[in-house]
Amino acid sequence: MENLKNKFDSIIFDLDGTLWNSTENVAKAWQAAKTEVDYIKDDITVADVRSITGMAYDAIFEKLFPYLDTQQRNEFKALAAKKELEVLHQEGGALYPELTETLKDLKARYRLFIVSNCQSGYIDTFLKMDDVAGLFEGHQCYGTKGQPKWENIKDVVADYQLQEPVYVGDTMGDYDAAAKAGVPFIFAAYGFGKVETGMIAAINTFKEISVLL
Repeated sequence: MENLKNKFDSIIFDLDGTLWNSTENVAKAWQAAKTEVDYIKDDITVADVRSITGMAYDAIFEKLFPYLDTQQRNEFKALAAKKELEVLHQEGGALYPELTETLKDLKARYRLFIVSNCQSGYIDTFLKMDDVAGLFEGHQCYGTKGQPKWENIKDVVADYQLQEPVYVGDTMGDYDAAAKAGVPFIFAAYGFGKVETGMIAAINTFKEISVLL
């Protein structure tokens, strides 16, 4: 594997499956939303939430609830989104081991950013956690402009005039987005997805990125 030290000026991170695991609390929030309507057939589980991690927010509800009409789907999506932010604001997600210490070490050498396919307000909830407050310079998400992740990556690169960025994510969708944006990709193998080829490196714990870069 090539030496990656001093090769990049910035790191753009995916959020779910890369920096934290919020699936349990998201499932709890969506299940609470389910109790307020009468048209969701089944309980919403952690496995359901894991199965859609990384998808654009609109596409999630199309996949999980294909039997809903457009009005119902939009209504439930809005309700689930509201509950999600409420629960995460109170309880957060599970940060991966040694995340804070590793991010602080990286921040001394790199500019740090987040690009995620989540709803508006979701990244902000993460950034308000005491552990990570002030460590990231900027972020972009699907909910802001409704555009695909690769375009959001390109926007961050352009908006912050990044010269040599690298993207870190845990799914094929992340790899595809980075490739389309022309940004090298590091695979977070401890996350939710599988990536077989194309990455410049893989990490099995979050801490490893500090050694790699």
